[in-house]
Amino acid sequence: MHGHVSEPEFLEQISGFLGVYYLTLATMNGIAAYYLWQSKRSAVLFRVGKNQFTTATLWLAVSVVFLFLAPIAMSGDPQWMRLASIPQPLRDLADFLMGPVVYTVGTMVVLLLMFLAREFFVKPVVAWGLLNLSLLLMGLSITDVDFAAIVTKPDNVPIVGLVFLLGFFTWLATYRAVENDKRKERGEPSLEALNNEKILVWPDLVYTELICMVALTAFLLLWAIGLQAPLEEPASSVKTPNPSKAPWYFLGLQEMLVYFDPWMAGVVLPSLVIFGLMAIPFLDYNKAGNGYYTIKERMFAYLTFQFGFLVLWITLIVMGTFLRGPNWNFFGVYETWDTHKVEALNNVDLSEYFWIYLLGQARPQAPAGSATATKLAFILYREAPGIIALLLYFIVVPPALVLYSKFFRRLFAHMGFIRYMVMANLLLMMALLPIKMIFRWSPLNMKYFIAIPEYLTNL
Repeated sequence: MHGHVSEPEFLEQISGFLGVYYLTLATMNGIAAYYLWQSKRSAVLFRVGKNQFTTATLWLAVSVVFLFLAPIAMSGDPQWMRLASIPQPLRDLADFLMGPVVYTVGTMVVLLLMFLAREFFVKPVVAWGLLNLSLLLMGLSITDVDFAAIVTKPDNVPIVGLVFLLGFFTWLATYRAVENDKRKERGEPSLEALNNEKILVWPDLVYTELICMVALTAFLLLWAIGLQAPLEEPASSVKTPNPSKAPWYFLGLQEMLVYFDPWMAGVVLPSLVIFGLMAIPFLDYNKAGNGYYTIKERMFAYLTFQFGFLVLWITLIVMGTFLRGPNWNFFGVYETWDTHKVEALNNVDLSEYFWIYLLGQARPQAPAGSATATKLAFILYREAPGIIALLLYFIVVPPALVLYSKFFRRLFAHMGFIRYMVMANLLLMMALLPIKMIFRWSPLNMKYFIAIPEYLTNL
């Protein structure tokens, strides 16, 4: 448990907030139902005889469910609040199944399924239902003292909000892209082209900015009053936080430090990200999608961006924020952050597997007193398996993709040799992170492909 408060005391403390939370959700769905009914935009979901069940009826029913949960949450009584909580066996099962492999692979699978079925998930009724489901799970989970200690920590509250905002804007962009793709197939202009003559200038733009400024200022005032600033005691070398975490926007880099050497995760990879973004205008030959959202016309660019942003960055930030605990161990969302938890990992380099486990001999080592050039030659010989493997990865894979893939063959024809090799190697660098993670999590428990600690060069 994160604190020293008993469960009844904890439930009493959060009862007021949780009750208001459910009342807010009930009001939100009630407004949605009224809007759909009043605007006559309520779609029919199914019919039973002469009666029909519409989306307005659905959200009204959801509002009633949240209204039912509100007094239960406000009671603060442990017996009653079990009705508004996730059962303990399900929490234990979630913590048992949760791990870095399940989390990372699971998020990739979910994102892939949502992409393949994007025409279904962008429907407003589906998106609103998923939002309600996620908010319901949040409310049911916050009665767990360990879960609440993580998500209600002042440092983490903005990140929870950012996750929901990211989901909304990702849905909005995907919704418009799917609609534009359908309109293009019908020979109609894009949604953005419908209002291309509307330009917000004086006074419309100023009014909009003024309203946003006033609303945002009021929101920040309420935030400052209701949530304490996450200030801690003065820094001391005697007492350091455990876990010691970077700001949320650097947690992706901190997670990479688990799998790469500091210079690689902190210097090379971020530099390649910047270089890759700078190279996009020179690599991109597809001019479709300028000024409007689309997926089908920009499929390769869309998938590359979403993989790099959502999989290689956002999921790492979420993992570092909510799932990395003391000693940077991985914890489930309902698991107690125990500082005494120890996970023994016997990390082995690729050269050890090759020389010791495969050939049954010691790794090559320069004789004592050898010259620097001799020592360097023995180091390269020792790490030859990893060096050869990476050279094959970066040199052989790009032309192999051209030979055996029509898509990459078409890319090569449009881009030429130099642009194609730059693009292919940037993609391979992106793929290197999940590959490295898989090798670390697998039974091989491999640490580095190339390990040259003598010169601080580990890959």
